[in-house]
Amino acid sequence: MKAIRIHAFGGPEVLQLEEVARPVPAADEILVKVYASGVNPVDRVVREGSSAALKYMLTLPMTLGWDAAGVVEAVGREVTGFQPGDAVFGVPNFPGNGSYAEFCAAKASQFALKPTSLGFTEAAAVPLAGLTAWTALFEFGKLQAGQRVLIQGASGGVGSLAVQFAKAKGAYLIGTASAGELDYVRQLGADEVLDYRGQAVEDLVRDVDMVLEASSVRDNAERVKAISVLKQGGIFVSVNTDFAFDEAVHTALAKQQATGELSANQPRQAWLQEMAQLIDAGRVQVLVGQVLPLAQVADAHRESPTGPVRGKLVLEVRKDDEPA
Repeated sequence: MKAIRIHAFGGPEVLQLEEVARPVPAADEILVKVYASGVNPVDRVVREGSSAALKYMLTLPMTLGWDAAGVVEAVGREVTGFQPGDAVFGVPNFPGNGSYAEFCAAKASQFALKPTSLGFTEAAAVPLAGLTAWTALFEFGKLQAGQRVLIQGASGGVGSLAVQFAKAKGAYLIGTASAGELDYVRQLGADEVLDYRGQAVEDLVRDVDMVLEASSVRDNAERVKAISVLKQGGIFVSVNTDFAFDEAVHTALAKQQATGELSANQPRQAWLQEMAQLIDAGRVQVLVGQVLPLAQVADAHRESPTGPVRGKLVLEVRKDDEPA
């Protein structure tokens, strides 16, 4: 099968299209015939070898990609929830060989049946960003209906899904984004929107139950400002797990008697199933930006920014209408 592999860390030029052996699923895994793979910031971080926290976990050569949609080709002997021919979406094993490939093997518990209203290209835009948002909001943030939540970076890949998930669960949403993205965030369902560059959020927002840092900004001074808008006993959750809280953040949390969490993504099948239900019910919209063929993966990495972007960049491995 064809796969995009790296044999060394570096720029987009290290991404190589190669012929490799098709993986064999373990007892608890499924083999997925990949139709599309999302491109995420973590793909760039892995390719560059720029994160000390991740680099020690990685073994070269390896196949990148941790966002997949496709069709089940085979199942391990312990797998009961899927059968060959099922259309699925989910996240490959991390670290491990990923979804920039014609086939990938991954734990069955990290996949669910694809939303029927989405094609494979759209479905591949959901899993990693969706699970990151879901884990932060509901596992670490304990968000409940009727609560007020401030989502920073509400127009980005994680933030845009977080806005829609939280709204679908009955929360009151305040979203921050750049001025040009405020209308988009409103369309996603935010009750209030703020320009994070032109408006001082700490002066305009008060008594929220939760702050979700879904932006790519890594600045503890900005975290301190955000924590000040929490009500006593609130929760501050960041998806930027590679950027630790400093002493000032801990002091600010203590002042608010608040909880601070660095939210590591948890790939749970039940959450993917619930996302699929919300999507098929029309309560969550999925926006795909650019679609490139697998062979143009280096171009995809050059296009993929480090900051928020509207619409997911997706690699097309097979055409959506190619027979399974």
